[in-house]
Amino acid sequence: MTGSKRFAKRAERAVNKDTFVQEDASLGLVVMDSPNDPKPSIRIDKGRIVEIDGCDQENFDTIDRYIARYAINAEAAVEAMATDSLVLARMLVDINVPRHKLMWLMSGCTPAKLCEIVSHLNVVEMMMAMQKMRARQSPGNQAHVTNWKENPVLMAADAAEGALRGFDELETTCRVARVAPFNSLALLVGSQTPHGGVLTQCAVEEGLNLRLGLKGLTSYAETLSVYGTDEALRDGDDTPWSKGLLASAYASRGIKIRFTSGTGAETLMGYEQGKSMLYLEARCLLLVKGSGAQGVQNGSISCIALPSALPGGVRAVLAENLIAASLGLEVASGNDAMSSHSDMRKAAKLMLQFLPGTDFITSGYSSMPRKDNMFGGGNFDSDDMDDWLVIQRDMQVDAGMEPVTEEAVLDVRRKAGKALQAVFGELGFPPVSDQEVEAAATAYCSDDMPDRDLVEDIAAAGAFLDGPLTALDVISALDRRGFEDIAANILGMQRVRVSGDYLQPAAVLNRHFEAQSAFTDRNQYQGPGTGFRLKGAALAKLSAIPQARTAAEMVPASAGRAGVTLKSIGGPGPGTARDVVIALGPAFAAELDTTLCGLSHGEVLKALTAGIESKAMHARVVKFFHTADCGMLGFEGAKISGSGIAIGLQSKGTAVIQRKGLAPLNNLELFSQAPLLSREAYFQIGANAASHAMRSPPSPVPVKVDNMARLRLIVQAMLMHKREIASIVPAKSPSEMQVIHD
Repeated sequence: MTGSKRFAKRAERAVNKDTFVQEDASLGLVVMDSPNDPKPSIRIDKGRIVEIDGCDQENFDTIDRYIARYAINAEAAVEAMATDSLVLARMLVDINVPRHKLMWLMSGCTPAKLCEIVSHLNVVEMMMAMQKMRARQSPGNQAHVTNWKENPVLMAADAAEGALRGFDELETTCRVARVAPFNSLALLVGSQTPHGGVLTQCAVEEGLNLRLGLKGLTSYAETLSVYGTDEALRDGDDTPWSKGLLASAYASRGIKIRFTSGTGAETLMGYEQGKSMLYLEARCLLLVKGSGAQGVQNGSISCIALPSALPGGVRAVLAENLIAASLGLEVASGNDAMSSHSDMRKAAKLMLQFLPGTDFITSGYSSMPRKDNMFGGGNFDSDDMDDWLVIQRDMQVDAGMEPVTEEAVLDVRRKAGKALQAVFGELGFPPVSDQEVEAAATAYCSDDMPDRDLVEDIAAAGAFLDGPLTALDVISALDRRGFEDIAANILGMQRVRVSGDYLQPAAVLNRHFEAQSAFTDRNQYQGPGTGFRLKGAALAKLSAIPQARTAAEMVPASAGRAGVTLKSIGGPGPGTARDVVIALGPAFAAELDTTLCGLSHGEVLKALTAGIESKAMHARVVKFFHTADCGMLGFEGAKISGSGIAIGLQSKGTAVIQRKGLAPLNNLELFSQAPLLSREAYFQIGANAASHAMRSPPSPVPVKVDNMARLRLIVQAMLMHKREIASIVPAKSPSEMQVIHD
């Protein structure tokens, strides 16, 4: 008996390449309304909040304390918490209730209350509410501008085109962190080429980001990540107070600041405490509000494949956007990271923000082809721009992009390239050739660009960062070479930095450097009612699709597939200068036996050991039981390594090369994309670790590029990491292991 050919054909559809998992609250695999979520409550004593959501102040964690002190309006809480959540939900979509009334009430809500309110809304009602609650009347958009070759001329050209197309903000990042000053410079020059007023940022480590801003090379930042549990926040190397201090540091220098959060982040990190993703996100958003930030980049962001694997995941993402807007925060609503293999599913998710409008529909839109997107592959990229424009036309909706002619694009790209060429020439940076300028004007992607000497660019970028030159020197250079209009635009950006006008909530600049914000362009929309609610048996029936698997099916229990036996030979000794420690996670070759790339743990150990021994060094295998963190494994391994070099290796395959004396997050080499590693890659990782031990230069590790890896494996990665965390024995000492291959 043969099966249905129609079912067989549909099985080949792109949507069935996505991952779907059944709900499991104990693992944090629930987007809203977890049975472990607390019920809304508040108690106020003499104006001081002493209880939040059933937790009294004696049991507050750091996030509770921060929220109680800085984020909840105790005066408004009296009315808000006493008002039925269904009533508040209906007020959100009632055209007769003004936004300012709701802003007052929402300012007095606890995290659980905020979640209870939005849980009464379906996606259509959330969209109606978002239309009213977003801060700025005029929706906007942000673009990503990166390229694989880190070519600054191409980056300037892409930035100029992005500004021409109407993006209010442009964001770049780096494949090589040390080239950040040149990427920021290229983005600044390109963004101000067609007109002034476009805000720019470089997504790098927070301290470096601030230094770039102080030089006048960037005008906003959104790389300050926050998390909804203490454990996850500590894993992110921060506290609520340090985040608030950093936000103040940016604002004090006239730099616009947005935090970044997103549904699913804590679950992905293994520290969700069994709570729903939305509840933890509500805590994040109150933390952001309490820190005085202008807004938040939210919408799950790079975690999007995790909530999307669950029933109602896309609804929860819209709910977090709505909560953020209702708290008066500027909302940069995601839609940037790859969310599905299915074009239909991606478009459906997008429309939840595209149609009602948010402060930034994407954060951001990939203005270049996907292969050049250093943010991990964009949801929509330069190939989709015509589709975007036609949908705007079809719907008569402004989603932040403007039609442009090919001639205008070529002109502005060429002008931006020449302007950057002038700056490099005037300031003594590695020269930009006419060939590069012309290639950047017409390029499809970085493959069309001539190669630059990246080592020379990195050295010059470092000198630029550490030296006295600032944006004022860039302005002077442009003015001397005849680019007075671009110089004037960059100077205009510096003036706005001094005045601080764009530090208003939800602020962008128009082409006259005037701030359009929640104050000067306040959203005046007001919006309906009730309707069908999918719930109960009907909801369960639609949620139980055949593709959904249990956590146990996705990551089955170890079944002797490790190909290796690890036998403890006691506590690790001091070692010798010829050894490199391989520091294993607690579940390695025990509760887990295979990495995300499909290699058995035995195969990985063989490859690493062979790589180390290829340099005439000795591999020692030590298993640690008190941590599952890759950085800490490398850090602890390096402390007991005779050479001071260790390889930290999680059971899912993530690896790091660490040197004794470096901070846990400051490593020599990090290989975070475990699904993309191979035997050859692990061999080279071992060889590189040995090279570091001998103070010899390492070689490139062969790692393939697969932007779909996160989509395909994010749930498995989370589950494997969760199992590794469950294997932690805090008080157990590390053991040196005898490796016995099958």
